[in-house]
Amino acid sequence: MRIAIFLSAVAAASFATPATAAPASAAAGTAGCGKSQPLSNVYRGLTSSGRIRTYSVHLPDDYSETTPYPVVIGFHGSSSIGLFFEADTKLSENRFSANKIMVYPDGVGGAWAGANYSSVSVDEDLQFVTDLLADLRGEFCADDARIYATGMSSGGGFVNTIACDPAVGGQFAAFAPASGSFYTDNGAQRHAAGCAPARSPLPVLEVHGGGDASVRYGGGEGEGGVEPAIATWLGWWAERNGCGGDDGKTVEDSFGGDVHHTTWTCGGTVGALQHWKVDDMGHCWASTEINFSQIAAGELPTHIQASQIIMDFFDQFTKP
Repeated sequence: MRIAIFLSAVAAASFATPATAAPASAAAGTAGCGKSQPLSNVYRGLTSSGRIRTYSVHLPDDYSETTPYPVVIGFHGSSSIGLFFEADTKLSENRFSANKIMVYPDGVGGAWAGANYSSVSVDEDLQFVTDLLADLRGEFCADDARIYATGMSSGGGFVNTIACDPAVGGQFAAFAPASGSFYTDNGAQRHAAGCAPARSPLPVLEVHGGGDASVRYGGGEGEGGVEPAIATWLGWWAERNGCGGDDGKTVEDSFGGDVHHTTWTCGGTVGALQHWKVDDMGHCWASTEINFSQIAAGELPTHIQASQIIMDFFDQFTKP
C-alpha cells in the first residue's frame, strides 16, 4: 500500500513533546560523544552515491553528549517520508523511546529499494544506510552495540534487505519489520540476490495482519513485485538462525484467538525470532490507538501496540 505524501505534512504537526529520558548504561560511545546538541529535533543532509539524502533525528530531552544511547532507525512505507513514519508510529514519544536516539531517513522518491517502482538500486540505498550510520556516529553519542532497524511495508521490506546484507546488517543488533513487503527475499530472489546475515542467530521480529490486502499474508503479486507468504519467510529466517524447526517454537494465542505470538529459540537464544499475527488486521501499523496508517487503510485500533512490542524486543539484544 502506498500512503500519500501529503499526509506527512499533517503528521509532522502531531509530534509529541520530547520527554525526560533515563540515561543509557555505560557503553563504548562513538566519535560524536562530546559534541553538544542544543536541539532535540534535528534535520540533517548528507551526500551519498552523489545524491543529497536526508534524515531527521529525535534526541532524548535530557540528552547528554557523554552518554552513549541506543539508536533506532525507522524506515517509512512507500510514497512517504520519515516524518510521517515518526508521527504514525509515535515511536519518539517518551513511553516508547525515552532513552534512545530515534532516526527517520527519507527514501528517494518516497520509496526504498527493492520494489519495481523504486527510484534507486539496492546497492545505492544500502550505501546510504552505511553513510547515514557514519554521519550519526560522528555527530551524536551513540552506543555502537545497540543500533536497531524497524520499518513498515516497503520500509519493512528494506529492513529485511539490510538484515540480509552481511556488511550493512552486521552493524545492527536486531531488526523488526512490520507489514513487510519482502521483494528482495521472495523465493525466486532468495538465493540469486543472496541473504547472508552477518551472524546467526540474528534477532528478527515481524508484525503482520492476517487481513492485509496490500501485502497479503499468503504472499503473491504485490504492488512492487512478488512477495513471499509470511509463514514461508519466517521459515527461512528460522533456518538462517538455526532455530531447530517446530521443536524450538512456541505459539501463544490471545484476544479470543485473534492474536498469535510465535517465538523461536535459536542457537540457545530464546526469542531470537518472533512473529505477531493479528488475524483481522489490515495493512497498517498495529496500534491500540488510532493512527494515520489505520485511517488510510480504513482500519480501527487493534489489540496490540507494535511500537511497545518492538522497543521491548530491541531492549533484549546487543550486538556481540
